[in-house]
Amino acid sequence: MTVDETAADAALFARLRAMWEAEDEMPAGLADRMVAAVAVEDLGREYALLTLVEQEGLAAVRGEADTATLQFSDGRTGVVLHVTATDADLRRVDGWVDGDALAIRLAQGDRTWNAEVSGLGRFAFDGVPAGLSALRLIIRGADGAPSEFRTPQFEV
Repeated sequence: MTVDETAADAALFARLRAMWEAEDEMPAGLADRMVAAVAVEDLGREYALLTLVEQEGLAAVRGEADTATLQFSDGRTGVVLHVTATDADLRRVDGWVDGDALAIRLAQGDRTWNAEVSGLGRFAFDGVPAGLSALRLIIRGADGAPSEFRTPQFEV
């Protein structure tokens, strides 16, 4: 591409931009709303992680080393987990979800556990070894379309 062709393209794009700005103005505040939308894109997970860190500190102060209660939310779906130590250094994870969960999976590295969900949103995982875990749920939205809800990693 020559210098003249590059200049001609730049002039054409400038005329097109001016035409569209005159015919279809950008809505007031769109740029600010887009910046805010991008900034809060992952705010749900950050809040869930902050809630987890805060609760871990409280459990240590209260001396509840054998149990922990964790809460996660993204603003649309909420999950509460109650982790209890059992025999043989294993854990039981009882959970409740306030959305229409189609599938629930607990993952630790390459290992996964699936759970059945009751009509009231209750589920449980039994025989889970201690370690970093994450929960993955498939939720049916109000429009019927499935969406994914993931928690940050937490200690079981």
